[in-house]
Amino acid sequence: MVKVIDLNKITHEMIKNGTWEFKNGIFRQALDYGIIGFDGENFYFPEHLSKKQQKRAREKIKFILGLEVKLEEFYSEISDSKFAFLIDEFYGLTVPKAPEKYQALIETIAQQQVSFEFAMQTIRNLVKLIGRKIGGLYLFPRPNDILGLSEEKLKETKLGYRANYIQYLTQEYINGNLTLELENLSEEEAIKYLIKFRGIGKWSAELFLAYGLGKNTYPASDLGLRRGIAKIFGKTAKEVKEKDVREIIDPYEKWRSLLAFYILCYDRKTEMVKKRGKNRNTR
Repeated sequence: MVKVIDLNKITHEMIKNGTWEFKNGIFRQALDYGIIGFDGENFYFPEHLSKKQQKRAREKIKFILGLEVKLEEFYSEISDSKFAFLIDEFYGLTVPKAPEKYQALIETIAQQQVSFEFAMQTIRNLVKLIGRKIGGLYLFPRPNDILGLSEEKLKETKLGYRANYIQYLTQEYINGNLTLELENLSEEEAIKYLIKFRGIGKWSAELFLAYGLGKNTYPASDLGLRRGIAKIFGKTAKEVKEKDVREIIDPYEKWRSLLAFYILCYDRKTEMVKKRGKNRNTR
């Protein structure tokens, strides 16, 4: 079905939060109506699902894994650029997205000012603390469940000050003051709307729009993205400013978000290699 897509590479870059798994070549995602599987060719549904529910689940998995992305067109676009080496490095990788917009918002806030690895751990703590277990996986916590967490329980997640933002935004969401249905707004309009709420700055708004809505945007001020561009162009991260990132990535127009993600993944990979090297040297 989707020959270019590489499930192993996609899941490697996903937030490991306990709501999904990739084993024996099959991606399995816990959703409200059961666990849905996909092996790169076929979808697997619980027997009780109706045809309508199967269709909805299929579309959800396609969204999460970015199965509709025409990667060959993207590779053709960057094949004669400084980024050409990323094709072999991450061939088959798409931008993974959250199953639900509320989940995307919470996971975005959890990533503020911390490493991706630490953020994943705090998200996983939250999911395992109050997420409903289903077939060995967990459903992402519902807004009311998160709002009902005591201060002591919140401390167990290690979210730190981000926990206060999460509860505030959850309350605004439940009260109807914060809507996440922003598909019909332009990128600029959506960012302007989101940053009115405490806990959401431009970086968070841009990341949410890409991760939760699949919009063609990216957090240009992100350290990992700036550092990745610095490595590719022989500069230091301090030399690469947000405007530099935009000047480099924006000309790729409809591929901006995907290119930014590849650069970010390249930075993560090289930083991990560097970290492993340091650990070996200290033994």
